[in-house]
Amino acid sequence: TAIVITWSDGRVSRLTASQLRKACPCATCREKKRADQSADEGPSKSLTLPVLKAEEARPLTITSMRPVGSYAYNIAFSDGHSSGLFPLTMLRELGA
Repeated sequence: TAIVITWSDGRVSRLTASQLRKACPCATCREKKRADQSADEGPSKSLTLPVLKAEEARPLTITSMRPVGSYAYNIAFSDGHSSGLFPLTMLRELGA
C-alpha cells in the first residue's frame, strides 16, 4: 500500500505504508528507535527473535488517514499503530 501526494508546486511523492511506519514520529516509536540503537551499540547483541502479534505478521497497509488541522495527518496502520502525527513538512521530506 502507498499514498501518492501531489504538492501545490506539481511535485509528486509516493510513500509506502512501510516507509511511513518506519518513520513514525510518535513518542513511543522514537523511544523504541533509541532503545534499539542503544542495544546495537552495547557489548552484546541479543540473538532472540521478536514475537509478533497476528496483525504485525500480515502485510502492512494504511487503514486510515485523518487531517490534523492544516499541518499534519494522523495515519493508522494495519498493525494497530495509530498515534503518529505526520507533519506535511515531514511527508514532503520523506517523498524526496
